[in-house]
Amino acid sequence: MQPLAERLRPQTLDNYIGQKHLVGENAILRKMIESGHVASFILWGPPGVGKTTLAKIIANKLDRPFYTLSAVTSGVKDVREVIEKAKANRFFSQANPILFIDEIHRFSKSQQDSLLGAVENGTVTLIGATTENPSFEVITPLLSRCQVYVLKSLDKEDLLELAERAIKTDIELKTREIVLEETESLLRFSGGDARKLLNILELVVNSDPAEKIIFTNEIVTERLQQNTSAYDKDGEMHYDIISAFIKSIRGSDPDAAIYWLARMVAGGEDPKFIARRLVISAAEDIGLANPNALLLANACFDALQKIGWPEGRIILAEATVYLASSPKSNSAYLAIDDALALVERTGNLPVPLHLRNSPTKLMKELNYGRDYKYSHDFPNHFVEQQFMPDDLKKERIWNVQNNPAESKLGEWLRTLWKGRF
Repeated sequence: MQPLAERLRPQTLDNYIGQKHLVGENAILRKMIESGHVASFILWGPPGVGKTTLAKIIANKLDRPFYTLSAVTSGVKDVREVIEKAKANRFFSQANPILFIDEIHRFSKSQQDSLLGAVENGTVTLIGATTENPSFEVITPLLSRCQVYVLKSLDKEDLLELAERAIKTDIELKTREIVLEETESLLRFSGGDARKLLNILELVVNSDPAEKIIFTNEIVTERLQQNTSAYDKDGEMHYDIISAFIKSIRGSDPDAAIYWLARMVAGGEDPKFIARRLVISAAEDIGLANPNALLLANACFDALQKIGWPEGRIILAEATVYLASSPKSNSAYLAIDDALALVERTGNLPVPLHLRNSPTKLMKELNYGRDYKYSHDFPNHFVEQQFMPDDLKKERIWNVQNNPAESKLGEWLRTLWKGRF
């Protein structure tokens, strides 16, 4: 017999639990499906939230041929074979077949390149599923042809609704008397993952021959042979704990930061994942208040790769305490976001002539580079001149924050630029 998770896999949107922002009444994906016109898209979210199920529901609803590939086991040859099959089986009046690729983030560049033509000319409608940020893992040409929809971990209400549905409707479970007396451990171990929840339900029920089964926190924990504080590096707790870790560093609480670090270390989290987040935190949250933080975080990452485990935990601990104890500033983080917003708002403004490169005679005749003043030829290696585009010459982007390091930078800039900073 199929596992419970497969037996309960919904066939229609009305039976689909969670993701109301995408498939609820008047939500974007529901509207798209009901219209019958589905463009290529990528579903991004943690494991067990219904990415594969949603793709199958869409294929069933639209009555289209449905092809599936796993990025773990498929190569370029497999991609091309499926595309050729889709071409051969498609009649003139028939809508595009759907090609579902699970874990599309694991496809190499060449594998993703092999999809481009088929997606662009409509041979297939691509639905990709990924647990990783597609901005980093999917090539830009393919990403530009796909809309990205973010799926969320199932919340407590969603998981309980799923558990009740399983108990009442599943062909096996409904023959037993199952009582959910306590659900804290069941929900915690599930970690927002529907598949995990159903697997736990099935495991507990199958391990007890009694007609009446009462779910308690103790029984669930005992059956899983785990501790209720277990860390699930594939589920929601993975995201919650790294969030608590970073927020503790940002909040200058070294005790809390080192505690959450210990939770990750004890739970078997990838040390490189922790080190990467430390580097990001050093730039985003500490920034110019203590520029050495970024150097130390980067040194931590390098040392971790040289030293390995378990001694690497000490290196992570040193960087964690240092970052949590450092003064904080997000001025650089705010500055780049503000600058990006300014670029989006104002477009591609021309570079002032005196700042342009002038490698050819024609460019020099067009006054490229003319009147540029070489800073090192002036006292203090500075001379006042315009560096922003003409339309933005009075625009301010970076703002000094109140900490000793930045105050010193601000004081120096005010000395150079009279009345600007």
